[in-house]
Amino acid sequence: MTADQCRRSSPGVRGAVVAALVVAALSATMIHVQAEQATATLATAVPAEPADMQPLFDGKDLDGWDGDPRLWSVRDGVIHGETTPENVAAGNTFLIWKGGEVGNFDLRLSFRCNATNNSGIQYRSKHITDDSAKNKWVVRGYQHEIRNEETFPNVSGFIYDEGGSRARICQVGEQATWETEGGKKVATTPLIDQEAFKDLMKVDDWNDVVIRAEGNHIRHYLNGRLILDFTDNDAKRALAKGVLALQLHGGKPMWAEYRNIRLKAL
Repeated sequence: MTADQCRRSSPGVRGAVVAALVVAALSATMIHVQAEQATATLATAVPAEPADMQPLFDGKDLDGWDGDPRLWSVRDGVIHGETTPENVAAGNTFLIWKGGEVGNFDLRLSFRCNATNNSGIQYRSKHITDDSAKNKWVVRGYQHEIRNEETFPNVSGFIYDEGGSRARICQVGEQATWETEGGKKVATTPLIDQEAFKDLMKVDDWNDVVIRAEGNHIRHYLNGRLILDFTDNDAKRALAKGVLALQLHGGKPMWAEYRNIRLKAL
């Protein structure tokens, strides 16, 4: 029906036509919104696991790793790190993977820990062996924070500049860059908010981590969801390659466990 025919038709017909047009417009809007939501979900979902991932831990022993033997062991098929009042860490100490340096990579593992202190996953980092090191297993570089907490900002997943000057480089929820001039810049729309993170994080249980580093672009995923997107444009401080390691934090006694550790070079 043309617009002229609609004007010359009875009120009842005109009403039906208008109602049909409104329904059509609403349907089109809903389809558009659903498409946008699907695209957003796809963009924040963890990528499919690459084929031929390299297992870094066999569930039996710590062959291929180096750390303080007082603090690191294998228990019930998982890597167990623990400090106690009797066995303290002289500062932050690490279990270092001896399989070489990583540059562009996809790293996947599961963790759990207690809440008395924090742990971390080091990547593109440097093993420090000079006189500044408080123990034989000091590492500096990018760290994926590990915590048994769910309240921002002290949660698992942010990037910490272990041993560096930038502290918390990128917080959970942020899409950020770090520029040589001007420092950190953060997008206004968060990837995840506090309530969604509480639903995502499994306190006192195993959590799945994916770290993807491609060039200067780094993404952290927790339990299948993107929680951080960071691009390091600081030409002086961006890290291109280095070692992998797991942290036990100095200070209060703590424990942390890791399993299903696997790596793919990209």
